[in-house]
Amino acid sequence: MAQEKNDGLATPDREAVRAVLDAARAEGRTSLTAPEGKRVADAYGIPVPDEGLAESADEAVQLADRLGFPVVMKIVSPDILHKTDAGGVRVGLASAAEVRSAYTEIVGNARAYDAKADVLGVQVQQMAKPGQEVLVGTVTDPTFGKVVAFGLGGVLVEVLKDVTFRLAPASQEDAESMLDGIGASEILKGVRGGDPVNRAALTRVIRSVSQLAHDFPELAEVDLNPVFASADGAMAADIRILLTEGQPAERRRYTPEEIRVSMKRLMQPSSVAVIGASNEQGKIGNSVMRNLVDGGFPGEIHPVNPKADEILGRKAYKSVADIPGDVDVAVFAVPAKFVPDTLEAVGAKGIPNAVLIPSGFAETGEVELQDKIVAIGEKHGVRLLGPNIYGYYSTWHDLCATFCTPYDVKGGVALTSQSGGIGMAILGFARSTSTGVSAIVGLGNKSDLDEDDLLTYFADDPNTKCIAMHLEDLKDGRAFVEAARETVPKKPVVVLKAGRTSAGAKAAGSHTGALAGDDAVYDDVLRQAGVIRAPGLNEMLEYARALPVLPTPKGDNTVIITGAGGSGVLLSDAIVDNGMSLMEIPADLDEAFRAFIPPFGAAGNPVDITGGEPPSTYEATIRLGLEDPRIHSLVLGYWHTIVTPPMVFAELTARVVAEAREKGIEKPVVASLAGDTEVEEASQYLFERGVVAYPYTTEKPVAVLGAKYRWARAAGLLK
Repeated sequence: MAQEKNDGLATPDREAVRAVLDAARAEGRTSLTAPEGKRVADAYGIPVPDEGLAESADEAVQLADRLGFPVVMKIVSPDILHKTDAGGVRVGLASAAEVRSAYTEIVGNARAYDAKADVLGVQVQQMAKPGQEVLVGTVTDPTFGKVVAFGLGGVLVEVLKDVTFRLAPASQEDAESMLDGIGASEILKGVRGGDPVNRAALTRVIRSVSQLAHDFPELAEVDLNPVFASADGAMAADIRILLTEGQPAERRRYTPEEIRVSMKRLMQPSSVAVIGASNEQGKIGNSVMRNLVDGGFPGEIHPVNPKADEILGRKAYKSVADIPGDVDVAVFAVPAKFVPDTLEAVGAKGIPNAVLIPSGFAETGEVELQDKIVAIGEKHGVRLLGPNIYGYYSTWHDLCATFCTPYDVKGGVALTSQSGGIGMAILGFARSTSTGVSAIVGLGNKSDLDEDDLLTYFADDPNTKCIAMHLEDLKDGRAFVEAARETVPKKPVVVLKAGRTSAGAKAAGSHTGALAGDDAVYDDVLRQAGVIRAPGLNEMLEYARALPVLPTPKGDNTVIITGAGGSGVLLSDAIVDNGMSLMEIPADLDEAFRAFIPPFGAAGNPVDITGGEPPSTYEATIRLGLEDPRIHSLVLGYWHTIVTPPMVFAELTARVVAEAREKGIEKPVVASLAGDTEVEEASQYLFERGVVAYPYTTEKPVAVLGAKYRWARAAGLLK
């Protein structure tokens, strides 16, 4: 039996669980019987009703008398997992006669359901006290491994699918967030005069079940449904445990230090070889060479082509073996069929990184070919980027190793994509918005290097202030979460996860051979890791561009100052939609705002200065909003008038914000500009001066501010 620990959790009896699992395995079973499930639950301190196994109607009556009426009776058979479907459950049996009759009926139903089933008897169980039915369980997710689930139980879980997930083992904070993370969380707090459930008891069940799954990876599924939660506690009325039929092969893991060493040579190389380099325009090998040379890469560039002596003014080598000295990166621009032999030569040369541009691997069904190059890379210690990628950019090192258009605007945003098309959308966005980037990296099939490698590098890269990643799958969700948790306290991580819908998941699978996990699990686990999930491509890019611009808020009080009442209403909606709080304006601050606005304006929050006001009104109210320490962030709504033209508004706002920063006042300020086309120039002017501003939208600036708030909380900078 489990013993009580100081934190309220039981000290598990792992030996007892091991004995149960070994016995089931010895019999060739992949499921536990109900009595075995109770022994496992007891070993981890998971509350379940007292019960016993009856092998006859007389034994059932004796057990019921001992346990006390009413009782529940359930068929016990390793061959019948869904007992209700087999007519194998009876509840509320209040007398010996009812128990005797139920025993005969249950066994008869089981025989009719499956004549070959091994019927061990009938479980007689104490009737659990009534309460709110909830589900607690664990599943083995293909991306993240063991995850714990919580939601409404009974039939509601199938109808409403109101379930939330966390990685196992779940912490106390994780468990508490799960109670608040379902749509029906208010039910747990008590409705229509009902008592709230015992949260401490429920969180103990969640944590114990998640610890059980973590301790025993061979548990494919643990299902406690229903768990009756009440003010007195929580008790699992039924427990179902399934075992795995085999263990998946473990992915090779690298230590963070190993990753940093190889990634530094990839992103900051001194010497690059281009295998398949060409003098012929239109060839990928020619494009890569031109981008490296024209981009001003300061290191050595070694073209490799057995049929050329010189390429773009650089000495060409017949093979990588002929290149003198060390090489940090080999960029492959040869057909897929030549990659394995060439990769062997790269490995023999001791080159630590191979950038595999060619297509024709797992994404086209050539899984064996991809497995072959992975094995070669592992044998020689060569890290593989790709295959099936557009290459990569490392702007601070003047490296443009791609066959796509060059880009050299240096800045703090690192962008990655699993898709070449999305990569080029990223490039176009960066160019059109003058977004400075530290890197743009294509990942393609992710045969080796993936998002957790990049996160490990970018987390420590002084040139990177924000990381944005488009992904269709994660090869190792746990490794990603570990890397994200190390990165998020230092800088924001934004993720666009494709395949949110079943159609999207199917397309993702056909595109890169990726296995798209359940989106609900992705959503909850990414949030658990502190990652900001973007709903679409444009949002991912805008978050990445804007988050480094905005100061970190120091509190929750957001104030809207607007020249248009309609914008104020929409901005208010957007603030609520993005999980932020409109400040309750105290009387003295309300009076201070009223001193600057006309009588027909409106103080409170939003502060509506009306559209006909001169620049001085905007200036005075914005300055007040910045200087009052009770206000933590500002949302500005501008309405284009001739009285206060767009550039006048932009210039005065930028000046007031700059003056506040000179005084040490750092608050996030975002702006929505409604008006004629002049507001586009004004928005860009503001953006370049630290005010995140957008024309023609009230939603986008607030969404960006909301993302900043989410990161600040995840990073522990804001409670």
